[in-house]
Amino acid sequence: MANKAEGKRLGRGLSALLAEASGDAQSLAGDAPDAVQKISIDRIYANPDQPRRFFDPEALAELTASISEKGVLQPLLVRHDPQHLGGYQIVAGERRWRAAQAVPLHELPVLIRDFDDQQVLEVAIVENVQRNDLNPIEEAEAYQQLIDRFGHTQQEIATSLGKSRSHLANTLRLLALPRKVLDMVADGRLSAGHARTLIGQENVAQLAEQVHRQKLSVRQTEALVKSQNAQPQKVKSTLPKDADTRALEADLTAHLSLKVDILHRANGAGEVKISYKNLEELDGICTLLNQ
Repeated sequence: MANKAEGKRLGRGLSALLAEASGDAQSLAGDAPDAVQKISIDRIYANPDQPRRFFDPEALAELTASISEKGVLQPLLVRHDPQHLGGYQIVAGERRWRAAQAVPLHELPVLIRDFDDQQVLEVAIVENVQRNDLNPIEEAEAYQQLIDRFGHTQQEIATSLGKSRSHLANTLRLLALPRKVLDMVADGRLSAGHARTLIGQENVAQLAEQVHRQKLSVRQTEALVKSQNAQPQKVKSTLPKDADTRALEADLTAHLSLKVDILHRANGAGEVKISYKNLEELDGICTLLNQ
């Protein structure tokens, strides 16, 4: 886990990287007239860790038309590609690269920087988040990468990106949903607000389909979930807890620092209940489940 000093360093690093990702070529080239270079487009490769997975075809067509008429006005930010000898990997500017291929152009203006994997990911996330180019699931997965791969805390990321801690936590909560529902949010069939309402429901995929099919509002979705939870549940007999079960509960409670209850039924099935007191503890549970 990164400490406070690392968090401050992350913030300063992102601020500096943002200046480069913003594309102010003239200011970037001020101390180095040859900073902007022309590179053959067939030597430029997409970043496989690019957090953005969906590129709107209509918006891409508009950019292609603009580049066809005026050329590429803003240079791409690239680094030497670790997978392609003599090639360059895109750090920021994949939309321009895609549109330039469609024109087609043979060369692109670039700024070459010696970024490591962490800086590449941070710049890609910052650029996309600040331009609102990521759908909610891409955004959540990008934040999770910063946490899993580089040990940043939610507060560090929120501060560096200019987001509230609650926004980051609520976005990450979406990753607790099944893949089918995540795909519905990613392609716009379901909003993030609808999806958050469905978190924790047993029949979440069926509910998501119903919300989409009936075009329910978030408030109507909340009412649907409330009515589902109010329906009487079948009483399921549970076995008395033996010493082993209580010992396992104690071990899990100590490990998670959260109260754990194990309900074992006569048919061999059962439930594990983890109780939390606040949103931060819930975030911790979601992080563990997503690892």
